[in-house]
Order: sequence, then C-alpha cells, then structure tokens
Amino acid sequence: MSETGLLTEKEGRHLLSIARRTIETRLSNQEEEPSSEQSESPQYKEKRGTFVTLTIEGALRGCIGHIIPQETLIEGVRINAINAAFKDPRFRPLSQKEWKRVKIEVSILTDPVTLRYSDAEDLLRKLTPGKDGVILKKGFHQATFLPQVWEQLPEVEEFLMQLCHKAGLNGDAWKREKLDVSIYQVQAFHE
Repeated sequence: MSETGLLTEKEGRHLLSIARRTIETRLSNQEEEPSSEQSESPQYKEKRGTFVTLTIEGALRGCIGHIIPQETLIEGVRINAINAAFKDPRFRPLSQKEWKRVKIEVSILTDPVTLRYSDAEDLLRKLTPGKDGVILKKGFHQATFLPQVWEQLPEVEEFLMQLCHKAGLNGDAWKREKLDVSIYQVQAFHE
C-alpha cells in the first residue's frame, strides 16, 4: 500500500473501537449514539473499500466488506461490522455468548487495478503472495481473497484454486481460461 492514504496506528485503533461498539450496540438492541468521528481525521471522510473480519480463537467467524468504495471509511466500517457479525451467509448471526471471544480486524483497501497477464505462468509470476488481494471474475462468477488469506494458502497455485472454487468455478479455471483478474493491497488493523 502506498504511503499516501495510510492511516496511523491511532486511527486504526479508533476504527477497531467503532467496529466493536457498533456490534455491541446491535447485540444489546440499543440505538447507536451519533458521534463526531468524521471531524477527527480527514481520512475518515474518504470513500474507501473496507472489510471487517471476525475470528474466534483464530477461526473465521464472519468477514464482509466492499472492495469498491461505496461510503465513507467510518460508514464502511460500521456497515461491514454489522454484516460480518449478523449477515455473513456462511455463519449464523453472532450470539452474545460468542461476542466475549471475538477478535476484530478492519482492512482498508486500495482501489483494485486490473492485472494484465498472457497465460497461467505469467499470472503466477505477477502475483505477490502476502501483499496482493486478488479478485477473479468470469461472467457472473466472482470472488476475492484479502491478502491475509496468503497466511493460510501460501502457495500461489493453491491460493488460485481455492479462489476459483469460492467464485463457483472449477479449481483449475485459472490455468485453462482467461479470467479477469484484479489486485489490491490492504492496510489491516487487528485487536
């Protein structure tokens, strides 16, 4: 991620507290208090892609986000915190009992850039494990893995195979077909 657009550690901790407070408020059926974060940092007003990831003891418990910026950074964190906790279709809604063990990660994304490649070998050469978030698309099939997924899938071939499966494609589609591929980077903050 380029130096411009980077958030400070303090700003990142603040975004984590917003995500936590947003989920706690929903769990306790309270109204969220209006706040003044918008004025605290000019970056909070920028439209940025965001993801919120929830884990329990290292296991994924919810992860939802927007790759393409749709709202301000603050609103994106709030919306995606709620979605990760209560609307990820892979999981039942988060319970009060689970909440005590949840760790939160907030990811701020750069805008995706189309990756031009000639064939499967060229694609393998152009991806940077641990750095690139990857979007694969073919027709109506689309999926992404945040750069953090490289920690579980460090081999490029396996990473692409699993991403193809996530998109509803055959695992070897990246070898056999011309897919639209985009990459992005992430600045992540976690508890």
